[in-house]
Amino acid sequence: QNVQLLNKAKNCIFILLTGAPSHTDTFDLKITSGVTPSDAFKPETIKGLYLPTAIMPRLSTMVDDFSVIRSMRSWALVHNLAQTWSQIGRNPVAALGDIAPNIGSMVAIEKEKQRRATDVLPTFLALNSAQGIGSGYLASSYAPFKVVPRTAGLSNVTNADGQTRSDQRYDLLQQLDSVNRTNSPYGRPMEDMDAFYKSARGMMYNSTVDNAFKYTAAERLPFGNTTLGDACLTARKVLQADAGTRFIQITSGGWDDHTNIYTDSVLPNRVRQLDAAVAQLLADLKTSGLFNDTLVVMVGEFGRTVGRLSAAQGRDHFLQQFCFMAGAGIKGGRPIGSTNATGSASSDFGWSRQRDIRPEDIEATIYSALGINYTSVRYDDPFNRGFEYVPYGMEDLYGPVKELWA
Repeated sequence: QNVQLLNKAKNCIFILLTGAPSHTDTFDLKITSGVTPSDAFKPETIKGLYLPTAIMPRLSTMVDDFSVIRSMRSWALVHNLAQTWSQIGRNPVAALGDIAPNIGSMVAIEKEKQRRATDVLPTFLALNSAQGIGSGYLASSYAPFKVVPRTAGLSNVTNADGQTRSDQRYDLLQQLDSVNRTNSPYGRPMEDMDAFYKSARGMMYNSTVDNAFKYTAAERLPFGNTTLGDACLTARKVLQADAGTRFIQITSGGWDDHTNIYTDSVLPNRVRQLDAAVAQLLADLKTSGLFNDTLVVMVGEFGRTVGRLSAAQGRDHFLQQFCFMAGAGIKGGRPIGSTNATGSASSDFGWSRQRDIRPEDIEATIYSALGINYTSVRYDDPFNRGFEYVPYGMEDLYGPVKELWA
């Protein structure tokens, strides 16, 4: 189907806040009298965005750089189900849901023809995402390269016996079983293993790779000295290396605040950590010239209950949520949509489809921004059903949130 694509971005950084942050205590702030700690939050309206400036001291000064979708609603309230839904852009228990690839894997296969001979890094990188969704039914070469950032960089990129001996062993290995590596009689698993060998070998003894994944304590400091900060720093360095990576997923957990949500070490501290990491990421992307080419998406799997707290002084699972969007030419300083006084439902959808924005719409937005036809259907799935990039995309049931750029 011929569709007009946004085609605004070269890269995408997708930050998944697992556990599900409270939308009404962060990017869709609602002050509930006698409940919300206003003095600790210091709420302020800045260019149409009402934010808790005390726990978002940096992002609250950067509102021109991002927009917040407030009329978003999840389909599910079970963590694993909704987290998977967010990563594959469809119902995990529907047809093909259990073999659906990560959005990043779809980006990887779509961008494969654009890879250069000098690209040594995988197209899809996943940071702090051990439980992240993989390549589904697609070849494992499109799976996320999962890394836990550390100052020393990637592990196993050198051999204890030295590069010369390592090369000799690799050459011998090729002589012994190369016949089983290409058009293997044992099928795709053997060819996938060969692809892994070649990809890993390309990252060994490579200064570009070392520079992309290593960082100093001084570099780490502005990002907050946290695991999320380390991932944001690594994401920027990898994109700046321009070595093939186009889609980066970052997972940041711990947002399941069922108890004592306003204790300083719980939500307030976690928001401060997010503020430092994401604000520095945006600042670095701008300084390095990558901001206009990079779409930044930050979302949880759902939101949390609104109004008064539970008996455990926390907030439970709730469908209404937010989605933070930045970069790639997005017009910041404003929300897309709005919610009612409590934040329980959308009061203004803020876009042309006049309904809640769903994970499928976010998926379509990512694809369209990257110049990928979100209405495409692949006919290589094992059941020959036809795999839709976005469910019902051809029928225009879901589509990109173009208002982010309007």
